[in-house]
Amino acid sequence: MRNPVEQTAPRGSGHGLSPELRQQYAYAGHEQLDSIGLGGEQPPGLRSLIRESWQRSAQLHANPDNPEAPLAMDREELEEYRRQHPLAAIMPVIHKLLVLPSHDSGMLVAVGDEVGRLLWVEGDPAMQRRAEGMMFVPGADWSEATVGTSAPGTALALGRGIQIAGAEHYKRSVHPWSCTAVPFHDPDSGALLGVVDITGTESAVAPHTLSLVEATVAAAQAHLRVERLQLAAARQAAPVRRRQTAAASRAGSDAASGGARPARAGSRAPGSLYRNSLQLLGRDQAVLSIDGRTVTLSARHSEILTLLSTHPEGLNAEELSSLLYPRDGSTMTLRAEMVRLRKVLQQLNPDAVPESRPYRLPVDLVPDSGQILSCLQRGAHRIALEIYRGAVLPRSEAPGITELRSRVSSLLREAVLTDGSAESLLKYAELPEARDDVEVRTAALKLLPPRSPRRAAVVADLERLEAEFGA
Repeated sequence: MRNPVEQTAPRGSGHGLSPELRQQYAYAGHEQLDSIGLGGEQPPGLRSLIRESWQRSAQLHANPDNPEAPLAMDREELEEYRRQHPLAAIMPVIHKLLVLPSHDSGMLVAVGDEVGRLLWVEGDPAMQRRAEGMMFVPGADWSEATVGTSAPGTALALGRGIQIAGAEHYKRSVHPWSCTAVPFHDPDSGALLGVVDITGTESAVAPHTLSLVEATVAAAQAHLRVERLQLAAARQAAPVRRRQTAAASRAGSDAASGGARPARAGSRAPGSLYRNSLQLLGRDQAVLSIDGRTVTLSARHSEILTLLSTHPEGLNAEELSSLLYPRDGSTMTLRAEMVRLRKVLQQLNPDAVPESRPYRLPVDLVPDSGQILSCLQRGAHRIALEIYRGAVLPRSEAPGITELRSRVSSLLREAVLTDGSAESLLKYAELPEARDDVEVRTAALKLLPPRSPRRAAVVADLERLEAEFGA
């Protein structure tokens, strides 16, 4: 006799089902996962986003029976990382709108970075103690690549707000929990900065909860923008205050107390409002941003800063020359370039001027190529593909840059091909470097449904390539 659930199981998206029935289908899906895996007939009744996330989780070798998420940072590393992260500036908003109401309500509020590492987990004390059993704690890695389907990791993978209920989680130790998460994007650049999550029981996936988290993220983005505007205004006023301080000092006043305005209680270091960045992808001249100030660099200065940012330990003159010049380059030529670069950085931010012997950057600088590699290392290829804007400094012939360009491009291509998602393959095929990539288009064609309207464009591309190259 057939299971009555199997007799009525819908083959569609799973929307419109009662929460109880949705859980039954999710548990049945886990039984299929144990017996025959996800390679054959699709589990009935699962929402499409859950089914696709389970497939990604399996491909990334996430273990559904591992009860705990791994720690990605120890306490000391976590404290320093949180202190420097731009999301530290939004925590007062998160605390007021989400954390305070969550006390004694059976809810937890978590804020994670762009690769799924939890930075803050606050809320109901009893629930915090329970959540420690599955390592839902600050410093733990809750990316989809590590723990499988969960609201924080899957929201980052998809780039939108989602809700995951009970057995829809890939990891079985998380089945008693439900969660809602929304990605957090930089209000100025649009770059992905992290994720905001509510975790608890069934009420954590109530329809209004997603709207609440989305509204909180919008309020936090507005707060971050205001903080930055205030910082910019304070910087413009700083020369005036310095002149006033100097005048008071010449008059014999107490400059230490009379010339400088005391810092506001609870104010943060200005650098915490921004992430120092170097944008290299798809451009010949890098864009450098330090503490919110931005400058477009020359092609040579772009190469130098790229090499220094990817070698934080520093490079001596001979090492940097060998990575910079296609043929034997003079260290005297390099030193002349460094003098010019120092003048540019001195005007932007004196604290960013490179040190000598070895040449080294005194500030943390995150190149967007490094973000791609970090995402790929953690299995977050969809985020990597979203960030990727093209090859690293495409026209550069510097040996160190060509090696980096090749490594980033080849690793991204390999990850997209391995993923098996038609959507990812088609998105990658739109890149200039993939214009003539037959393998990517062939893989996408195999995965597209027979009646997909997108098949015609892929077939046309393959016919074009066959005509041009005899592929």
